[in-house]
Amino acid sequence: MEIKRIDGNFSICRVSDFSQTNMEAEYCFLGKTDEENSLVCLTEDVPGNVTAREDGWKGLRIQGVLDFSLTGILSGIAAALAENGIGIFAVSTYNTDYIFTKQENFEKAVRTLAEAGYRIAGNG
Repeated sequence: MEIKRIDGNFSICRVSDFSQTNMEAEYCFLGKTDEENSLVCLTEDVPGNVTAREDGWKGLRIQGVLDFSLTGILSGIAAALAENGIGIFAVSTYNTDYIFTKQENFEKAVRTLAEAGYRIAGNG
């Protein structure tokens, strides 16, 4: 399985609403529940109406389209990283999964996944 490094620095945010969110940005992951509005985006795209934010994240994407019948892909990656003391923030889309780690753990995460047998693409 191939995992691609994503260029750029990401922020994980809570926003008051999505009115200032740049929906044309290259990456824009939205989550809305009865308790919060969350946004994951490139740090340069953080809107002005954030109520909380955590900067300093780097991203990886599982390459290809993952069939819904596949099981354990994200859990395998999470387990390999957890065994090495690396926390993640995961986002799933219709096609695939994205894994974010804190910037200071990113290179260790990439090495860990490569050692676990994943192919790593991109220069990041």
